[in-house]
Amino acid sequence: MRQSSFWARTVGLRNTMIQRVEMTDGADECIIVHVRPRRKAMSRCGICQKRCPQYDHGSGRRCWRSLDVGEKRLYIEADAPRVCCPHHGVVTAAVPWARHDVGHTLPFEQQIAWLACHCSKSAVAELMRIAWTTVGAIITRVVSVARAVSDPFAGLRRIGIDEVSYRRGQRYVTVVVNHDTGKVIYCAPGRDRATLDKFFSLVGPERCDEISLVSADAGSWIAEAVEAHCRNAKLCIDPFHVVSWGTDALDAVRRGVWNQARRSGQKAVAQEVKGARWALWRNPEDLTAAQEAKLADIARSNWPLYRAYLLCVQRRSLGSSRWETGRGKSEPRSRPPGVGRRRPRRSGG
Repeated sequence: MRQSSFWARTVGLRNTMIQRVEMTDGADECIIVHVRPRRKAMSRCGICQKRCPQYDHGSGRRCWRSLDVGEKRLYIEADAPRVCCPHHGVVTAAVPWARHDVGHTLPFEQQIAWLACHCSKSAVAELMRIAWTTVGAIITRVVSVARAVSDPFAGLRRIGIDEVSYRRGQRYVTVVVNHDTGKVIYCAPGRDRATLDKFFSLVGPERCDEISLVSADAGSWIAEAVEAHCRNAKLCIDPFHVVSWGTDALDAVRRGVWNQARRSGQKAVAQEVKGARWALWRNPEDLTAAQEAKLADIARSNWPLYRAYLLCVQRRSLGSSRWETGRGKSEPRSRPPGVGRRRPRRSGG
């Protein structure tokens, strides 16, 4: 393999001729790859990509940051002539390895966008050795280009709406997800009716009428927005909040039983109920042997608390594949401790 072909494949350059490669010395060692576009990619408008007559040589040679090679930064260097476009005037000529008026190559920006989906902006900035603000600018640019190519609101049928806290002081972001694809389609700061109205205005009234199911919590601002924009949609409570409310109710029953036992002088019962908190919260299949024994004791001695536990387990089964209707799937993987064919005997406490 020739050296030019090796560097072209390594850097990810297409429609590009490698002229030479050099490595600088000093504290900031880097690799500079001198290139030029192939003839069919030359003299094109940087905005519309149409072939245009050359205007001048521009401001000389220009560098683009590319993906690092080992510990060394890598830059693409080439001439930056200007062309005269009949639609956009005098602009810098397009290059096949980067977007118009951008100082980074396409593979570099794609890498930044992928990393931003899996870690924080500060981590991306430190790993890729760029500024924190540069990460944000690249994310905005990649998202805008992707949305210009594909419509994230096409074919919406089932969506989910929720808010996420991203900073102290009641700072929230409203997130909308497409349940059919599992992808986030909208994200905006705020937690009110106006934020959702902006989303539904982007979707449009015709496509809003095609939405059939909307999952959310019990927020009134969500219900009002869905009722106003999605006339054919049914508002559903998502399983996360159903389980959360069930767990909170179970803990309220546990505290009530504990307070009643403590006030009546039943110290042993109060201690038993106080130490059963984690056993009551865990799923039946994740219980340890000690926790199973504790739940079996509660089933024999405290029916109100154990009944609340069974109701909570049923709530947790909502949305779980092991509780789907059908042969062999109508019961959970393991029976909760203490549950038999007979109803546990009631007792005081």
